[in-house]
Amino acid sequence: MTDLFEALEPPRVPLAERMRPATLDDVAGQLHLLGPGKPLRLAFASGKPHSMILWGPPGVGKTTLARLMAKGFDAEFVALSAVFSGVKEIREAIQQAQAAKARGRHTILFVDEVHRFNKSQQDAFLPFVEQGLVTFIGATTENPSFEVNSALLSRAAVYVLESLDAAAMAALFERARQTACPQLEVEDDARERLIGFADGDARRLMNLVEQIQVAAETAGVNPVTADFVDQALSRNLRRFDKGGEAFYDQISALHKSVRGSNPDASLYWLCRMLDGGADPHYLGRRLVRMAVEDIGLADPRALEICLNACSTYERLGSPEGELALAQATIFLACAAKSNAVYKAYNAARKFVADQGSKPVPMHLRNAPTRLMKELGYGKAYRYAHDEPDAYAAGESYLPEGMAAPGWYQPTPRGMEAKIGEKLAYLRRLDAAVSGATPPASHTDRRRGGVEAGKPNAAEDDPS
Repeated sequence: MTDLFEALEPPRVPLAERMRPATLDDVAGQLHLLGPGKPLRLAFASGKPHSMILWGPPGVGKTTLARLMAKGFDAEFVALSAVFSGVKEIREAIQQAQAAKARGRHTILFVDEVHRFNKSQQDAFLPFVEQGLVTFIGATTENPSFEVNSALLSRAAVYVLESLDAAAMAALFERARQTACPQLEVEDDARERLIGFADGDARRLMNLVEQIQVAAETAGVNPVTADFVDQALSRNLRRFDKGGEAFYDQISALHKSVRGSNPDASLYWLCRMLDGGADPHYLGRRLVRMAVEDIGLADPRALEICLNACSTYERLGSPEGELALAQATIFLACAAKSNAVYKAYNAARKFVADQGSKPVPMHLRNAPTRLMKELGYGKAYRYAHDEPDAYAAGESYLPEGMAAPGWYQPTPRGMEAKIGEKLAYLRRLDAAVSGATPPASHTDRRRGGVEAGKPNAAEDDPS
């Protein structure tokens, strides 16, 4: 049995750990923080550590920077992961810091994924940060403005780390190849494919290099081609946290691209989210929201097309049904834009919330019984279909004493332009009855040679 254990090879150290930078100059990317005269470079040069939050996507060097700080400042390094740690582990970390202080050494306390700690757990660090017992370094992939307590945030500088760009990833790939498999040749297309799969994540790139090394050695392949990469690797999805910062950034980019009438950008962000694993049902619901918020009555077909796209996806699933979502996205981007309905709805909701309940005017109340009729319910109500143009000019439909608020203001775009013409015409009829002047915003507008205040044919009347 002893001979068997002695014959076993020692556990292999992962490539990502073997390649962990030993100095600040070895860190890939992040020149906006580590370049000459930049904030973290100056912090290292000062020799005075300070508490900080390192915010950025996975695999960009947050843990590495924390370790380098402990080395550069000759401090004890105590690491916690918020995924596996609780109050017990926090207490033990503080005890280690107190013991280090007794030996005359300072402690850097590194908390990975600090956003996963709840408020009380984050609060537990505050007195020790204030006392100077520890220099706190938190790492997070989420926006610290939302995920880190304001009290802790106020005591720490926030540094934003970026995904590694193509040049940094290419240099890192070559270093990894030389370290792990210098005899293995990798064609340019294969290298680009591996870098693309890594998606700016250095740790993922290291793992991919190891996977392709094992696959190539097993299959006896040299050089590695792009086709071999596709066959050997089960394709990893792009970096995409379905509940985190990347998710909301990308859906925001999609929404703003649609609103900005850019079909190519809209399609790009839709495909990015689908490629990243976003739920197509969720994307369909967001497209429906865009149809009513940013297009509305400027092109009522938008809502119908989005609902049909959702139904089509329900029938076909992925990947066939995704084409219907793409069609809806392009239509939304190209459609006339209006947020008039959105603004009117929000204004009306606010008014109702602020003003409370107002009684329904008697002439608008229903009168299904004789008693109600005797009480005046429905009295003097004018049936619109019996009036000229099927419109009871001068009639009021708001609570008594409430002025016309003018919440809905049609835009001069798409079908809403015709709605504006129709409303201008009706306001003119009201004014003729009351003797008042119709609102200026609805008078004497001309579009295409047709007087805005009076539709001249049924096709000009959206009703």
